[in-house]
Amino acid sequence: MKVLVIGGGGREHALVWKIAQSPLVTKIYCAPGNPGTAKLAVNIPIKVEEIDKLLGFAKSEGIDLAVVGPELPLSLGIVDLFREYGVKIFGPSRAAARIEASKAFSKDLMKKYSIPTAAYGVFTEITEAEAFIKQTGAPIVIKADGLAAGKGVVIAQTEKEAVSAVKDMLSGNAFGDAGSRVVVEEFLTGEEASFLAITDGRHIIPLASAQDHKAIFDNDQGPNTGGMGAYSPAPVVTSDIHQKAMEQVVQRAVDGMAAEGCPYQGILYAGLMIKDGEVKTLEFNARFGDPECQPLLMRMKSDLLPLLIAVADKNLAGHSIEWNDQAAVCVVMAAKGYPGDYPKGDIITGIEVASKLDGVTVFHAGTSEKDGQIITAGGRVLGVTGLGNGVVDAIKKAYTGVDKISWRGVQYRKDIGKKALQRI
Repeated sequence: MKVLVIGGGGREHALVWKIAQSPLVTKIYCAPGNPGTAKLAVNIPIKVEEIDKLLGFAKSEGIDLAVVGPELPLSLGIVDLFREYGVKIFGPSRAAARIEASKAFSKDLMKKYSIPTAAYGVFTEITEAEAFIKQTGAPIVIKADGLAAGKGVVIAQTEKEAVSAVKDMLSGNAFGDAGSRVVVEEFLTGEEASFLAITDGRHIIPLASAQDHKAIFDNDQGPNTGGMGAYSPAPVVTSDIHQKAMEQVVQRAVDGMAAEGCPYQGILYAGLMIKDGEVKTLEFNARFGDPECQPLLMRMKSDLLPLLIAVADKNLAGHSIEWNDQAAVCVVMAAKGYPGDYPKGDIITGIEVASKLDGVTVFHAGTSEKDGQIITAGGRVLGVTGLGNGVVDAIKKAYTGVDKISWRGVQYRKDIGKKALQRI
């Protein structure tokens, strides 16, 4: 069958890499793709937001299944469009994707269906937000309501900083339209984990546990990013926590979305805060996490493609996922200056050397090709992922790969997986 993967980052390279292993596949296309996907698929120069062009391509090429990677096309209604024209597609509808596209919608859903989360308020006026901030106190969390590429969250340490963040967002200076409404919520303490599940709107299969690293610098210092690394499994997700996450968070969310008239089909990603044996929900995402997708798919023994088809067909019952007992660790190598302004066009060396190491896979994210050389083209440039016998071995393999790769000003965290080591 012919498969179209939509997106061009590290997550999409991982999806193409995994789907390419399926005996069901005859040809893979990736739009727009990157130099990594180009080795396994035919890259198509169509942007993810050009959903009409993507539909036209899918129809003309006889695509049997489209797989949506990023959140933007989901929020634009690409799934609804493809379904309208009879093209099978994996991902939630526009209405269901609001669980990520609107943090206000998501928080209201959690409140209505008793999904544990932080106390919050939704505001469009600075004075009302300011009153809530003073009542709650600092530290406090300010979130842009709309999509902001994983960077629309400010953890304010003082009330003054919080008010300033609200003003920045509501004025449109910080995140444009995404910040025209803000969610202000209490600051939760504990340890974060990423809990992903695949669902057809009724049946749910949890994926293996994972943990992301949002902050740019070691020890979770500095501003938030789209993610600087991830590992799986995450020891903080014990069997008890796993059960609570399924029952109190994922199941209630899937049931709630169905009750709201927008059944959820696709990957449902719950960002959890875990403390004292309890879980609270930080956020929901409507797709695979990036970089969590990379270590998760490295560990998945099952063929991914039948699962994606089953979700698109609303027929997930009877399916299961088999996981490799090994651990996987992904270290994101980023451009100098990220998550702020960063240069592009620097020549990257060592990718081929790293890729030949045992247990190491290099996923391209923000890369491009020029004159036969791979160059930087984004903030998060590569995701070097190691698969090993336990987290210690996986960390060693990932960083051995990282050490082989370089470009001017490259930055990466040196502590990915450290939290797992503390729980072994």
